[in-house]
Amino acid sequence: MSDAQQTLNLYCQAFEQLAPQNIDRLETLVSPDVHFRDPFNDVNGWGAMRAVLVDMFEHCENPRFTITERLADDQHAYLRWIFTAKIPLLGEFYIDGVSRLSFEAGGRITEHLDYWDSSPLYLRLPLVGWLLRRVKKRISAGA
Repeated sequence: MSDAQQTLNLYCQAFEQLAPQNIDRLETLVSPDVHFRDPFNDVNGWGAMRAVLVDMFEHCENPRFTITERLADDQHAYLRWIFTAKIPLLGEFYIDGVSRLSFEAGGRITEHLDYWDSSPLYLRLPLVGWLLRRVKKRISAGA
């Protein structure tokens, strides 16, 4: 098994078991200058990535990642996952997303890019949600 495959196995396991007390398990699996991006964040470095994860636990109740598919070689991996959580005032939600990971020669992750639709969260916001629902209704095929 290659270094990248070993890292991927540990990384997937760490994300599926992610909790505030074990976030730092990820540090040995990513490069110090790891690039992390999702629809709300675009940061560089382990400290910044860690801060994004800490913030998630501060704003979400019972966040959980479940990885449903994996496709990988020694340079890149694609993970399909489901994220579930509860946000006070917005309620429970789930996100179906994909992550693209890049590996350095030693197997550590240099880039973690998340792709997921953030509109379900925006649709739950009182004023923004109302406006987005109106726009969505106007541009939908059935309008």
